[in-house]
Amino acid sequence: MTVNRTNFSRRNAAAACLLTLCSTWALAAWPSDDRPIKILVPWPAGGATDQVGRMLAQPLSQALGVPVVVDNKGGAGGVIGTQQFVKEKADGHVILLATSSTNAAAPHLYAKLGYQPVSDFTPVVSLCEIPNIMVVPAKSRWNSLKDIVSAAKKEPGKYTYGSSGIGGSQHLAGAQFKTATGLDVRHVPYKGSGPAAQDLIAGHIDMMLDTGSLGSIKGGLLRPLAVASQKRLPALPDVPTFKEAGTPMLASAWYGLMLPANAPAEAVARLNAEVNKILRNPEIQAKLTGMGAIVLGGTAQEFGRFAASEVKRYETIVRDSGAPKE
Repeated sequence: MTVNRTNFSRRNAAAACLLTLCSTWALAAWPSDDRPIKILVPWPAGGATDQVGRMLAQPLSQALGVPVVVDNKGGAGGVIGTQQFVKEKADGHVILLATSSTNAAAPHLYAKLGYQPVSDFTPVVSLCEIPNIMVVPAKSRWNSLKDIVSAAKKEPGKYTYGSSGIGGSQHLAGAQFKTATGLDVRHVPYKGSGPAAQDLIAGHIDMMLDTGSLGSIKGGLLRPLAVASQKRLPALPDVPTFKEAGTPMLASAWYGLMLPANAPAEAVARLNAEVNKILRNPEIQAKLTGMGAIVLGGTAQEFGRFAASEVKRYETIVRDSGAPKE
């Protein structure tokens, strides 16, 4: 049989055009009204999660043509806000700023969590990860990680580290630090990293493995001693990694957007496309790297696979931390 290549090419071109039109229609079909879209941040204002959410809100509002607001619902290491989120309508108008704490660690910390970390969510897009930084008050006598280790070994149980709450990134990073060094330092949980950082600056606690402290570091309020990443951060080129400081350790928090289970495919597609564009914006990239973040992005499917694998990985991290299941 002889194939008419001209007609074949025309049919292919027509099919490609139809596919493009369908894809464009799918992206444009949501949102279908001018109702505000809410980014639910399950932490109080001031911490790293809140900063990431507010960084996204304005450009996302411009891209979607509707208001996008940040709603802080803190408490219980992000669990209270996440519990509220899974009860929302799955119409794409409430987005969760999910974290490694709420969607990977929490299932291993709470006997009655109130949600399933995989089946109750629709992954949309991975945003970034932020390595933990060991910080102390600017007035602290400690100038290196070795200073902390030496002091804590001499006086076990005397010194404290703060966190955003049980199971938060700062708590688990602090537990990893205790395991790596064999130190006895006491954990002081707060209702968010913002309040914890305020008490650290005031000297009420001694140290913190934080993910949102670059502003306070640059402002001279906190002193960074080491970063829990493979390489030094561009924003802190003079601060050694934990490995360089004598205590090999990796710890970071990840952030991503999720919708409730069974969310409309067009909402997922539109949000993924627009957020990936935002993450490629040099100004947004500069803001994220300026707060110590590594910019990610990618498909909804990639984020879904990653988030599911993190639930399994954090089972070991939580167990090794010794954190009791509440």
